[in-house]
Amino acid sequence: MSGQTYSQIEMIEKLVSFPTVSCDSNLPLVEFVRDYLGEWGIESHFVYNEEGNKANLWATVGPNVEGGIVLSGHTDVVPVEGQAWTTDPWSVVQKDGKLFGRGTADMKAFSAIGLSLVPEMLNADLKRPIHFALSYDEEVACLGAPDMIADMGVKCPPVQGVIVGEPTDMKTVTAHKAIADIVTRVRGHEVHSSLVHTGVSAVMVAARLISWWEDRMLEGAAKADPDSLFVPPYSTFHCGQVEGGTAHNITAKDCWFVTDIRTIPGETPHQHLDAYYEHLEKNVIPAMKAIHPDCSVETEIVADVAGLEPEENGEAERFVRSINGDNGRHVVAYGTEGGQFQEGGFSTVVCGPGSIEQAHQPNEYIKISQVVAGTDFLRKVIARCAA
Repeated sequence: MSGQTYSQIEMIEKLVSFPTVSCDSNLPLVEFVRDYLGEWGIESHFVYNEEGNKANLWATVGPNVEGGIVLSGHTDVVPVEGQAWTTDPWSVVQKDGKLFGRGTADMKAFSAIGLSLVPEMLNADLKRPIHFALSYDEEVACLGAPDMIADMGVKCPPVQGVIVGEPTDMKTVTAHKAIADIVTRVRGHEVHSSLVHTGVSAVMVAARLISWWEDRMLEGAAKADPDSLFVPPYSTFHCGQVEGGTAHNITAKDCWFVTDIRTIPGETPHQHLDAYYEHLEKNVIPAMKAIHPDCSVETEIVADVAGLEPEENGEAERFVRSINGDNGRHVVAYGTEGGQFQEGGFSTVVCGPGSIEQAHQPNEYIKISQVVAGTDFLRKVIARCAA
């Protein structure tokens, strides 16, 4: 059985043409992949979200036996609105040795290269399978992958490893920080600002809580390991959004803010959140309620992404290093679905074409030399699985 063939660049062009911003459906893209793989006799498995308007796709090329390699990539991209693009973000433009378009670097190129090589995988008479794992909503807290990982854990024989193809310039990344985002909503008590002592300003309470997080970060920074590979070499707690109050002369009734938590291996967001909750219950809320009983502080975790921990004698790391020859130690501060695969019992490493410096940027691009390097790498993966 044979189907349509695409060069690596042609497949990148095809995937980029789907405007799979996280707020929209990714079904047109995964349905294209399903149909493309189906032409080659490969069955795809969909794992939908609750609404049914998005889906993960995973598929197996080759025999469904143990020892396979998973090629993991997310299908969603970040928005382009408000960015100064000089080209159509949904049409790949080739210029100066680069491919411009939303998702070229982050991270449709990796999946596109793999998909373009499906005919070569079939011709290679694979002895061990190559699995594709394409997720939705990675850009919004890695929401899609866990259900797919669980499904693959039940239906796939044990694999040798997972390669998450986020842009690393084809370097072998073995660790990244864990991420949690928490929204804090403060309810104060409104009074005229001339009577501030009888009111509770939600804005001022929020300001002290934001400072509490910054103080905790600075304490960690003072104790940071100077030999850490992470930049910065400590866990970070950052407030990027805050809103509250109605007028300059009224103690604010409401204020909310978001804290972005990124912890180094050896720490977890939840140990810091536990300290935060304790501080709220012991120190903050009682003082507010002493002035007015309706005052409160509520929290909501809106993102909770596992970190990727270095593996002792990790199969995925060993496999990738044996192919790309990279024996350096590399970590990244951004999050991936790698930690979720790891939590699901899969040996995992991050390695893919392109640079994170181009991700999320206007005029996002990937160098064609990185596409060539990624193609060479995946052809070697095919050869190993055929040996």
